[in-house]
Amino acid sequence: MYPSRPRTTTWLAAAAVSVYLLVVVGATASLADAAEACSGWPVCSGAGSDPAVLVAMGHRLTAAVVGLIVLGAVAVTLQSDASRRSKTAALAGLALYPVQIGVGALLATAAGAGPIPGLHLGVGVAIFGSLLLALAWQLEAETGSADEETLDPGTLEPPEQEPAAEEDPAGTPFADRPFGARLRARAFAYFRLTKPRLMWLLCLVAAAAMALAGGGTGLDVRTIVLTLGGGVLAIGASGTFNHVLERDRDKRMSRTSDRPVATHQIPLRNAVAFGVTLAIASIAVFLQVNALAAALGLVAILFYSVIYTLVLKPNTVQNTVIGGAAGALPALIGWAAVTGRIDVAGLALAGLIFVWTPAHFYNLALAYRDDYERGGFPMMPVVRGETTTRKHILLWLGATLATATALLWLTTLGWLTAATTTVVGTVFLWAVVRLHREQTEGAALRAFHASNAYLGLVLIAIVVDALAV
Repeated sequence: MYPSRPRTTTWLAAAAVSVYLLVVVGATASLADAAEACSGWPVCSGAGSDPAVLVAMGHRLTAAVVGLIVLGAVAVTLQSDASRRSKTAALAGLALYPVQIGVGALLATAAGAGPIPGLHLGVGVAIFGSLLLALAWQLEAETGSADEETLDPGTLEPPEQEPAAEEDPAGTPFADRPFGARLRARAFAYFRLTKPRLMWLLCLVAAAAMALAGGGTGLDVRTIVLTLGGGVLAIGASGTFNHVLERDRDKRMSRTSDRPVATHQIPLRNAVAFGVTLAIASIAVFLQVNALAAALGLVAILFYSVIYTLVLKPNTVQNTVIGGAAGALPALIGWAAVTGRIDVAGLALAGLIFVWTPAHFYNLALAYRDDYERGGFPMMPVVRGETTTRKHILLWLGATLATATALLWLTTLGWLTAATTTVVGTVFLWAVVRLHREQTEGAALRAFHASNAYLGLVLIAIVVDALAV
């Protein structure tokens, strides 16, 4: 038996990425059109000069090369001292590969009839999932620690609340500044209440949903402006309520100790009034679009402010997973703003944001593990440990990539989105593998930024692809 070395994870990662590339390309509408022009198997019956035939044959040749990579990855895994479950998962992926070839042949000869295209995609995703599981378990065995520190959620004590009289020392932080400087500082403090760092990404989610729902033809400037304007106000209201409700915990965490309410830059009553004003304004703006968008906007504010901030975040280790619904709601709002309803493709886009959230936020939880413990939050690294958290990041990344594939299959999105999710998804995967090996705050923040880049670039690609249709 050869010793388990980093080359095992390298081979498994390469195999997973290769299969993902194959699955993503196969999910695009362009390849579906090419398959119809190439009805034979293993070679096409169409003219060799036909571009569609060349695309289909290129896909089949790529599948052969990817099959060799998968075979090599499984061989390396079996010869290493990898765990039994890693070897079993890798073998499962290899065993499914001939099945995928058979379904592909059936798809070519049956001209894409019935459920065969969906089966072809499903088997491809299953192969990708098997290889990713093998990679996750191998990395856990190579880099994990069985004796790392974890905590019982019941031992995390909530912070003591300050007396109300001490929470509103009206204006004292800026009292010694000139009037102009005081005004600018206070305005910036209110701006910070709205969590502007979240705003651009969530607005991009809504924009992608609108572009996809409209298909480049169903959009008008008024709808875009009102939807994004209402979204900005809703995000601002949610962020403000989060600052208000977590002010005592924020004081205990170095990352959040300088927030405006925690430091009394803004009196508590003023912050509450500001949040309520933004919420009312948001619903009023959404109502100018349609009632469904307004209802979803209200749900988004209440979910983030009450369900996530008050119920989930301080009480369950699954706060990040369930809380992903808050980030997914802008996709539904954007879709409803254009169509007046929620369709399967809109749910798929919302699902992409939902499963991306743990893969994204768990990196931040790792980087600030001690901070979250001081704040009394039962985040995954605090309660389950860093080894488990790193594994979950990789698994949720796999779910994100698979959901992006489903979105491609359900829509007319083309090569730009396919190329973006493959290339940037590979960078994200590389960052997560490095996180397993380095186990540093810097590696966690690198993976965090890679997750932001992945979603941001994929959403931009969706907008461009959808408007180009």
